[in-house]
Amino acid sequence: MTESEDDSDAGESLGYSESAVTSDDSDTAAASDTAESSDTTESSDTAAASDTAESSDTSPQERRTREVQRRLRERGDGAVVLFPSHNMAYTTGFTEEPGERHLLAFLPAVGEPVFLVPALSGEQVRRATWIDDVRTWDDEADPAERVAAIVEELDLDGGRLLVDDTMHARFTHDLRAAAPDATFGLASEVLSQLRVRKDDAEIDALRRAGAVADEVIAELRATGETVVGQTEAELAAEIERKLAAHGGTGVSFEVIVGSGPNGAMPHHTHGDREIRAGEPVVLDFGTRVDGYPSDQTRTVVFGGEPDEQVRAVHDVVRRAQQAGVAAVEPGVTAADADEAARSVIEDAGYGEAFVHRTGHGVGLDVHEEPYIVAGNDRELEPGMVFSVEPGVYLDGEFGVRIEDLVVVTEDGCERLNHSDRGLVAIE
Repeated sequence: MTESEDDSDAGESLGYSESAVTSDDSDTAAASDTAESSDTTESSDTAAASDTAESSDTSPQERRTREVQRRLRERGDGAVVLFPSHNMAYTTGFTEEPGERHLLAFLPAVGEPVFLVPALSGEQVRRATWIDDVRTWDDEADPAERVAAIVEELDLDGGRLLVDDTMHARFTHDLRAAAPDATFGLASEVLSQLRVRKDDAEIDALRRAGAVADEVIAELRATGETVVGQTEAELAAEIERKLAAHGGTGVSFEVIVGSGPNGAMPHHTHGDREIRAGEPVVLDFGTRVDGYPSDQTRTVVFGGEPDEQVRAVHDVVRRAQQAGVAAVEPGVTAADADEAARSVIEDAGYGEAFVHRTGHGVGLDVHEEPYIVAGNDRELEPGMVFSVEPGVYLDGEFGVRIEDLVVVTEDGCERLNHSDRGLVAIE
């Protein structure tokens, strides 16, 4: 998905697999599409995020919460207070749409976490979470009083509280009233640095989501010229059906089908334009598996022969994408990876037509850190997952974008997408 698409996924269906991952030699840095480098030392700020840090009997969500608590103690903060969001799902295992009722998770620096939930959600939360202390309130009660009681019990007034970045104002107001002497910050101060490196359960889910996208694009290619004459919207609907048929849950974002000149607009989703023979079609889509999204882009010609300019631009973008992937290894900066892809396009004379960043991190949110962009000097670390998606957009003519997700390994990277990146649907 291009950099300007909507990042808001708080209402998506989420869940987690607790299975560990074993290495697949065909998918690792030894493959031709990965880079090699000497091992680097893990940052002490993120090393504890590994699934191997604690007993296999402990859920990924509990391990993540314990790491959050450790970081809170290091920083001198009192607690993280979460609202229905990806942060809540990440640490507690429970997913819910944001609503008007008080549904909060208190993760204190010291002691056990506490859930405060509406009575109507009590059993649902208990079944979903590893947290034992689930407290309910009914509609006759004043939930603000229950919030104040938990704040007092956990001794949070006078300390520093980190609230969920997406928490509605009415709930932060109640927290401020319950802890008038506390100072406040954002949960992302702790959680973004933990979430940026994926654990084994997350990478497994991302791999499986990527496999679903691979299967769907392979099926679309096989249909060849039968796509010609369909509208973009019809093909988008077919993609959604196929994603579900292959085991995906919903879509990661609105499916992009940009045919001909519509492909030159990175913001374009899909419309009523009919797909024509010989013209490139930008296909950008994904689905979720265990709450984690895929995000893949291919540019394909269905039927007919593309002209030489389309072939030449596609070749430039494909080489740029390969260069971007090959540059990925621990210790390389995000800006370096961006430059590796961008320089190929600039050298070919299309630099001004590459109008967005090379990539974005992918996790529970389709857009999250790290951002692969000029000026970002953050060094890449094992476990980071992000897109590599250079593109060239010629206004009024056509566009080409090729995108894969990659996970940084100890000595390079692994692609999470393996489908054909060629231009013509059926060679």
